[in-house]
Amino acid sequence: MDVLSIGETMVVFAPKEVGPMRYAHDFTTHIAGAETNTLIGLEKLGIKTGWISQLGNDELGYKILSFVRGEGINVDAVHLTDDAPTGLFLKEKNRQDQTRVHYYRKGSAASLMTTSNIDEEYVAQFKYLYVTGITPALSEDCKDTIFHLISVAKKLNLKIIFDPNLRLKLWNEEQARETLLNIISLSDIVLPGISEGAFLFNERSEKKIAQNIIALGASTVIVKLGSEGAYYENDEHVGYAKASKNVEVVDPVGAGDGFAAGFIAGYIDGLSLHDAVEQACNAGALVTTVKGDVEGLPSKEEIKQLKNNINTDDVIR
Repeated sequence: MDVLSIGETMVVFAPKEVGPMRYAHDFTTHIAGAETNTLIGLEKLGIKTGWISQLGNDELGYKILSFVRGEGINVDAVHLTDDAPTGLFLKEKNRQDQTRVHYYRKGSAASLMTTSNIDEEYVAQFKYLYVTGITPALSEDCKDTIFHLISVAKKLNLKIIFDPNLRLKLWNEEQARETLLNIISLSDIVLPGISEGAFLFNERSEKKIAQNIIALGASTVIVKLGSEGAYYENDEHVGYAKASKNVEVVDPVGAGDGFAAGFIAGYIDGLSLHDAVEQACNAGALVTTVKGDVEGLPSKEEIKQLKNNINTDDVIR
């Protein structure tokens, strides 16, 4: 297998109407978690993946496990527990141009993960470890588990890919900054956004953010610039890439996870750094055209169509 990740995935309840949730009557459900979003994106791009996690032994846990397994992700290292429930969150379209997320994950099954959830023989099957800054924020045990997993992965010569994915609702700023910087120092490839660079280094210049991260020990940095694309830097290459064309944004949540999937798949497939980052931008853009965190994750064919500006018929028969 190629890429391993660890983290919490939840069921999302989203009102069908736009406006404050207090007035909503009808809800839809989706499956969402930054790590599984990216793993599903990788599976759609032909990369084999595995997931370490813990779910409640409940209906939401079964729903998630069935969905993730159905997308092709290996779930041999996912445990079900009777000690805590599966987490969930609500995604509110407060205004047409604004989305708010409300988490109900404190004390969830995933937050109770410990180092005992890490099986070295399972980790040894992979070549890359993808981690985000969300999992260590769930609890002290989860933070210890992340650092233990990184240590095991490095011993087994896996490359470490890190997306800071800052979630300040989950922990205090001082603890978040210290932990994220420590993980950066252990990573090979880092995928921050401008807001995360500002939080970590008090810098909004993509070039200075990249330089700070490289100074900590990472070899490659891709700084996400939203609709403007991304800046990339390593010892050999420096430059910018962006999506091949503008798209109509329906739902911005999940774009960063699609970006990570597009980049990692391109990197594994041997694309040049520029082309891998361009693929990441195209994948992230396509995610935003569909409501839901994973529903818009593209195939290679869809990325190719966007890259080559191929117009398809409104109805495909």
